[in-house]
Amino acid sequence: MSGTDRAAVAGHPRTAGHPGAAGHPRTARGALHAGAWWLWALGLATAASRTTNPLLLGLLVAVAGYVVATRRTDAPWARSYGAFLKLGLVVLAIRLCFAVLLGSPIPGTHVLVTLPEVPLPDWAQGVRIGGRVTAEGLTFALYDGLKLATLLICVGAANALANPARLLKSLPGALYEAGVAVVVAMSFAPNLVSDVQRLRAARRLRGRPDRGVRALLQVGLPVLEGALERSVALAAAMDARGYGRTAHVPPAVARATAVLTLGGLLGVCAGTYGLLAAQGAGFGLPVLLAGLAAALGGLWLGGRRSVRSRYRPDRWGARAWLVSGSGVAVAGLMIWAASYAPQALNPPAVPLTAPVLPLWPAAGVLVGLLPAVVAPGPGSAPGPESAVPTARKAVQPQNAIQQTSEDTGKEATR
Repeated sequence: MSGTDRAAVAGHPRTAGHPGAAGHPRTARGALHAGAWWLWALGLATAASRTTNPLLLGLLVAVAGYVVATRRTDAPWARSYGAFLKLGLVVLAIRLCFAVLLGSPIPGTHVLVTLPEVPLPDWAQGVRIGGRVTAEGLTFALYDGLKLATLLICVGAANALANPARLLKSLPGALYEAGVAVVVAMSFAPNLVSDVQRLRAARRLRGRPDRGVRALLQVGLPVLEGALERSVALAAAMDARGYGRTAHVPPAVARATAVLTLGGLLGVCAGTYGLLAAQGAGFGLPVLLAGLAAALGGLWLGGRRSVRSRYRPDRWGARAWLVSGSGVAVAGLMIWAASYAPQALNPPAVPLTAPVLPLWPAAGVLVGLLPAVVAPGPGSAPGPESAVPTARKAVQPQNAIQQTSEDTGKEATR
């Protein structure tokens, strides 16, 4: 196998991730800050955690889906939203299956079916397998599973809209090494999907089936080889850029950094739990703010160990404030609505009644559509490579044809 064929499958930087790759979206100077998308998505997720109303949860999913459809690019990570949608459906189906097979703690009178019950020993009291399946129990499981699925979909929206590499550039120096590991892990699945799609296209060009277990097995080995070669190239690039170098700091500063960072992260965890749990709304926000202040102080001190410089750092502009503010507003309005209309946000499963869409919370969820208006479009902002000669742009279709031909040659060797 030639080196060109291996690069075509392995996601060589010139074909899978480099700004100069043919057909790859270019990073724009005016692109929205990646942290703004995450704050917006976390705001929607916080709102979803405060309600079990299926109508409000469906509205949150619709808002996230519309913003993703109008503002995502054609980058590999932007295709992950569909995977999170499918994952949410799987979680919902698993929750309903558990309610059917293992029962539900919610008592009900509307029996749908009675399954054979498996006798269990005395030490397993409170757990049953089989038995009555009630409409109230399934309704409670549906509300609970839909809530978890909405949380996953909101996280998927952030993954589809925020560029992982640009998010890494915005991390403090103290988190840079951990951030690199997270970004590499997050970008593995999109690159794997791209490799599979390229090899399946090569099989179709040769007239071979690209679906089924046999086709998947024949594609698996080239994809695995490409992942290994991409890992070796990434390690060489990190070593060439001096990954892991640190500066000397006094021991007192190092201890203060550890105490502030650890205490701040514990405070953030406790405050976040207080905001997500209905019982901790009173102490959640103060603890979260105190934890954030301590963690930011520790990260600022820890950044003195880093000798990394930033090239063209992303700026937090007015659009980033509007996008992140819309997510925070949705979360704040939903938390406020949960205090004055808890029955509307959490419809009871017993007695069995149809949920009603509360108007004011629904209007607050619609604030999350603001990024679809104020955020820059996929190709609206000028990029740093906007002055590329026209001749180079004209070569891109030829590069794409060459890429497909190389994948066909790779498949021919299989």
